[in-house]
Amino acid sequence: MTESRSGPIAWMARNHVAANLLMLVLLIGGLVFALNVKQEVFPSIQLDIITVQVPFPGATPREVEEGVVLAIEENLRDIEEIKELRSTASEGSGVVTAELFAGSDINAVLNDVKTAVDRITTFPTEAEEPVITPADTRRQVVSLILHGDVDTHTLKNLAEQTRNELLDLPGITLVDLAAIPPPEISIELSQQELRRYGLTLPEIARRVDESSRQLGAGAIETRGGEVLVRVDERRETAAALRDLVLIAEPGGSVVRLGEVARIHDGFRDTDRVAYFDGQLAGQVRVYRVGEQSPLEIAAAVRDYVESKRAEWPEDVSVRVWEDRSELYADRIGLLLDNGQLGVILVLIVLGLFLRPALAFWVTLGIPVSFLGVFLFLPVFDVSINMLSMFAFLLVLGIVVDDAIVVGEAGFHHRKAGVPPLEAAIRGAREVGRPVVFAVLTTMVAFAPLLFMPGTMGKFFSGIPLVVIPILLLLPVLAGAQAGVDSTQLLAGLAALVAMVLAGKYALNPWLGWLAKLRNRELMTASALMLVLGSAALMEHLGLSMGLGAFVAGVLLANSPYREQLETDIQ
Repeated sequence: MTESRSGPIAWMARNHVAANLLMLVLLIGGLVFALNVKQEVFPSIQLDIITVQVPFPGATPREVEEGVVLAIEENLRDIEEIKELRSTASEGSGVVTAELFAGSDINAVLNDVKTAVDRITTFPTEAEEPVITPADTRRQVVSLILHGDVDTHTLKNLAEQTRNELLDLPGITLVDLAAIPPPEISIELSQQELRRYGLTLPEIARRVDESSRQLGAGAIETRGGEVLVRVDERRETAAALRDLVLIAEPGGSVVRLGEVARIHDGFRDTDRVAYFDGQLAGQVRVYRVGEQSPLEIAAAVRDYVESKRAEWPEDVSVRVWEDRSELYADRIGLLLDNGQLGVILVLIVLGLFLRPALAFWVTLGIPVSFLGVFLFLPVFDVSINMLSMFAFLLVLGIVVDDAIVVGEAGFHHRKAGVPPLEAAIRGAREVGRPVVFAVLTTMVAFAPLLFMPGTMGKFFSGIPLVVIPILLLLPVLAGAQAGVDSTQLLAGLAALVAMVLAGKYALNPWLGWLAKLRNRELMTASALMLVLGSAALMEHLGLSMGLGAFVAGVLLANSPYREQLETDIQ
């Protein structure tokens, strides 16, 4: 008796205030943190990848490989943190992708790559400046498709207007355009005009380059303060280039570029064109940044489309496309639906087999453990996303197993006449070791995901960081409350539901006879066989009702309220 009144289990069972206070901390604290945890469709991770892209207009893939790709590869091989190099040489461009070893400092390696590429002096003169960036980790939430029977200029102007208006909305900070060719100004010169004015192509190209720059020219100290001086001669339109002076005579006569060339705004020739419903199309992509919620961003974009629909030109249509927040909302709905179904099933089944009050405390383990884990998610830098919600779904089916075991053990001693408190302590100690090892083995099964290397390891590391804390938080409230008496209301409700299912008011009154059977193994096996055998015929209503009544009868045969229900049914 002394042993049963000492130890942490006995202390927790006797101190209901401590147990209830812990439960309130997990419930309230978890609820507060749950409202502030970062939400995203997929986890934001930093990929260990650096790309080097070099535009080489007009070059063939072989010229790109020999003049650009091989030179970059040769200079990057000396960087120790690079695990693998992958290169692509295409028409007009070369891309080298460097994959780093796990755990490398990507910022330090990025500086090393820039230094190595800057040392290359053998690039062709026609090649443009290399663009060196880490892998893009932006996460698109939703996009808009603009399409219609219009030219590319009109489509581009509408897309830019849409992007600017979306950026003005609260909660949206990152929007870009896609599927629209980059702008390009073409200058067409004739040999006759060049000879007439004694000009050459390199000379005109130099004049265009020199007259289209933004340069800082220092500062001037004045009495009112410092004045910055800049040269702003950037020409971004065909009209601005037409006024460019090529020749200025002492007498005041000038020759402008528009007099010797045909200049017009256009778009770069690409091998990709976007169409939607057979019409020319452009895309406006909206991203989630920081603590923004994908659901709020998608809702803001949809509200914007509805409010602006009447202002769009009649020949242009706007369509919401690739709304990934719908996947996010569906996963949340699935998690909530499964949680509600689990709570209902646990309440009904345990209420029939054990006690309704015990079923309530065991069921309480679901919200306590699920909300309690939100206290740890910010510490582990885990967000609410598709993968972490998959972890919640994964552990939902096992989260109450140990609480049920502890509660049933205490209920067994209570039926033997042991006082409620003593029954709870004995039951918890009786199954304590198997429960501990059951939780530990499940945690060990998920733990290897924490050490998975590479990109997939970063994606899946959130699963064990959700599952393991939930398993650690499995409450022992069921064991502490194993001796609580059932309320008459819950007992009467369980009896009423069971009688209806058993067939007293259904089309199968003879199934109430099943409640009198004593062979539990035979009834359980029969019910299982019937479920498996009739799985393909469950769409028939009559069989479904009969099967439900049959299973309910099996439950009644195992219920502690069987004797009372037999009397009611007769």
